[in-house]
Amino acid sequence: MAADATIWITSAAILTLLVLSAFFSGSETALTAASRGKLRAQADKGSKTAAMALKITEDNERLIGSVLLGNNLVNILATSLATALFTSLFGQNGVALATLVMTLLVLIFAEVLPKTYAITNAETAASFVSPAIRLVILVLNPVVSAVRWLVRAILALFGVKTDPSSQILAVREEIAGAISLGHSEGAVEKEDRDRLLGALDLAERTVEEIMLHRSQIEMIDAALPAHEVLKLCLDSSHTRLPVYRDEPENIVGVIHAKDLLRAMYARMRDDDTGSDAMAEFNVLEIAMAPYFVPETTTLDDQMRQFLRRHTHFALVVDEYGSLEGLITLEDILEEIVGEITDEFDLDEDNPLRQTENGDYLVDGAMTIRDLNRAADWSLPDEEANTIAGLVIHEAQMIPSQGQVFVFHGFRFEVVKREDNRLTRLKIRPSGAS
Repeated sequence: MAADATIWITSAAILTLLVLSAFFSGSETALTAASRGKLRAQADKGSKTAAMALKITEDNERLIGSVLLGNNLVNILATSLATALFTSLFGQNGVALATLVMTLLVLIFAEVLPKTYAITNAETAASFVSPAIRLVILVLNPVVSAVRWLVRAILALFGVKTDPSSQILAVREEIAGAISLGHSEGAVEKEDRDRLLGALDLAERTVEEIMLHRSQIEMIDAALPAHEVLKLCLDSSHTRLPVYRDEPENIVGVIHAKDLLRAMYARMRDDDTGSDAMAEFNVLEIAMAPYFVPETTTLDDQMRQFLRRHTHFALVVDEYGSLEGLITLEDILEEIVGEITDEFDLDEDNPLRQTENGDYLVDGAMTIRDLNRAADWSLPDEEANTIAGLVIHEAQMIPSQGQVFVFHGFRFEVVKREDNRLTRLKIRPSGAS
């Protein structure tokens, strides 16, 4: 009778340990596979268990360490008990039999089954197990901390350094990867993908990458008479123009077309001298103080500065204070939503055109990023910012008009060159006919 009782008690203990093993395996899968965004939404609606699951997953290393420790403890103990039980029943053959039976039981009921359920219902399972896992983490934390220290010490002997505060995956990379995967599977449209990734990239890119180069800036000489200043403003498609004195590098102000017209109208209305009303008009009287920003400012920071200062226009300078270009709030927004055009943007100014035979005629000043977005290509932009810059970098020279190059899987032909600038290029995938 005593032997029968021992068998039943041992069998019950093994069964209990298998249930615990299934719990640990399912919990690990659920907590690592659960979407933190969905858990956050549930927590915001008042779910305390979802909030607890979020808190637990903040330290993935401690979570996984505690769950693995608990899982290994119950698995090893269950296997030891099964070996002892089968040995007492079948002698030496019991070892092999215990190994076979426990392998099947652990594989099916303690691994595959709970993990399949956890993956299928990740957020629900994560919320359900979070109170118990939180207790496990608290109990096993001293052992897990000692193991973490030992692992780091061993890795350090081989020159591998670990960051205790690092996450398994950066949040930004995880989001970007999910968006790209959704697009490749057809769940996310290309336009939506471009907008979402464009917003994520603002913190990684600088104003230097998207600014209008100083050679293309329309400026006004402060010494010009009023009627010439007015003509320049009317001929320009821009509402804000920099004003310089003596030389273009010396920007002394920025005028807004509406301020200029308002000031001229007021002077003509109040002045009785007729044609001489504008003779002594000084454009600097209505010019705003110029706003300068360093070329290394990130787009995210610059957008915040624009919103805080209630301005849309900034001049970009290098580390020596020399003018490099200008950037507007619209330029930054275009990195998210794509090209913004209005009735003043001429169609012939479009930097990208596709010909009937499939070639792309590209303005040399068009950025690689904009071309990749428009044509859904993946040309590298690490070494150059513009298409012309990429061709010059790869060719290691300034090509002549008519020269053809093939690199990165594309054929580049220099269609037009002005001085040392490549102003027009013809591009097509090198495999296209």
